[in-house]
Amino acid sequence: MCAKSRVPAPGNGGSSLCSEGRISVYCFVITAALVLIPSVPQILYGMVPQVWGAVLWGPFLYYALINMIIRFVLRNHDYQVAIRASFLGFAMAVSVLVICFAPTEWQQFGVYGCFMSLFHYSEFLVIAFANPRTLSLDSFMLNHSVHYGLAAAASWIEFSLEVYFLPQFKRYGYIWLAGVVLCSLGEVVRKAAIITAGRSFTHLVQNEKHSDHRLITSGIYAYCRHPSYVGWFWWSIGTQILLLNPICICIYTLVSWLFFHDRIYVEEYSLLNFFQSDYVRYQKRVPTGLPFIRGYLVD
Repeated sequence: MCAKSRVPAPGNGGSSLCSEGRISVYCFVITAALVLIPSVPQILYGMVPQVWGAVLWGPFLYYALINMIIRFVLRNHDYQVAIRASFLGFAMAVSVLVICFAPTEWQQFGVYGCFMSLFHYSEFLVIAFANPRTLSLDSFMLNHSVHYGLAAAASWIEFSLEVYFLPQFKRYGYIWLAGVVLCSLGEVVRKAAIITAGRSFTHLVQNEKHSDHRLITSGIYAYCRHPSYVGWFWWSIGTQILLLNPICICIYTLVSWLFFHDRIYVEEYSLLNFFQSDYVRYQKRVPTGLPFIRGYLVD
């Protein structure tokens, strides 16, 4: 997850993107474009094979070729950045193909894939812009935790089973579009929080106060104390509404709430040590932003 002892630093001190960020942009965009361009005639003119899955054979071959080129051109850390960005670009492109060519009941899974790809890639890209000194391969959040992977796998299994047994339910009343709205809002809120926090934002809770740390109460932090958690909370629930996974909607809501409840409690203990009475006054003015979570309050 993200943690932030907040300092209003505008990114990396300039408008340019660090070298790892530029490499990731090139690989994400070029991979997505090269995978999608051969399918443009199919998308525009409906030249779709009788078996829609056959549409994916070409993109997988292109992706294998792109990876060979990346391996030949780049080495060490740059290669590791490039291969991850390329994978997310490929996932984005395949998700678009699923939207265009898959049976109706599978198309929203393509929308879900787009949100997942953009979430993980934009985590890296925004950190590369806002706080490059903390940038690492973990900034992609692809290896976030075992629990995160299991939760994603559970949602895929539920979706697949319900498509098989209840295909009509998956697009019932266009309820899934509410998930699109939640995911979009969650992304905007989280990325705004990262950019506002600037150099102070990391994906790990900070236990020590650095000399340049000072409390941010402006921007999105004027409306909630933990906007990055707020964004992620609603984004995670939105992904399951998008998939119309009733079981995972309930489980994701409960587990996410419990996680952020504990996370905020621990983080605010540190923030109170860092900023003391300033943070107490901030707590009184601004809510955490998450329902029924008050944080660590001093009596």
